[in-house]
Amino acid sequence: MRIFLAITGIFLLINSSSAQQRIASPAAKAVEQKAIEPGVIKFTATEHDFGKIPQGKPVTHVFEFKNTGSSPLILSNVVASCGCTTPEWSKDAIAPGETSKIVVGYDSQALGGFSKPVTVFYNEGQQIQLLISGEVWQTPVTSAPENNAISQFKKKQIK
Repeated sequence: MRIFLAITGIFLLINSSSAQQRIASPAAKAVEQKAIEPGVIKFTATEHDFGKIPQGKPVTHVFEFKNTGSSPLILSNVVASCGCTTPEWSKDAIAPGETSKIVVGYDSQALGGFSKPVTVFYNEGQQIQLLISGEVWQTPVTSAPENNAISQFKKKQIK
C-alpha cells in the first residue's frame, strides 16, 4: 500500500510541475511574441489578377513591399508553384523603413483560368504567400479573317 501511495504521489508531483510549465504568465507570452517580431514585411498588395491575357504573351507584375521591422530584412528565397511562374528579387538586405520589390512573371501557354501561389521566405523561417491569377484565352490563328472581296479585286487588277 505504501508503494502505491508513493508512486501515486510521484505521478501527481510530475503532472503538477509540467502543468505549471504549460501555464505561462501574460508577461512571458508578451516577451515570447516580441522576440518573434512578426510583420516585418508589409506588401502594398499580396494578390494580383491579370484579367484576360492572350495565349503565348508573357506577363509580369511587381509586388512592392516595405520593411516595417527594426532590423534588416533578408529574402532568403522566393518559390513559385510551377515552372510557368518566375519570381525575381534582390538578394541584398533591406534596411528598416526601406522598400523593395518582387517581380513575378507568368508564361501564358496553357489555356484557361490560373491561380499561382508564390511563397516568400524571409528572416530565417518566416514566410508569406503572394498570389497571381487570370485567364488565358486562345489567340486567333490569323490576325483577321480573309476578305474575299479584296482577293477578287486584286485578281482583277493583275489581269
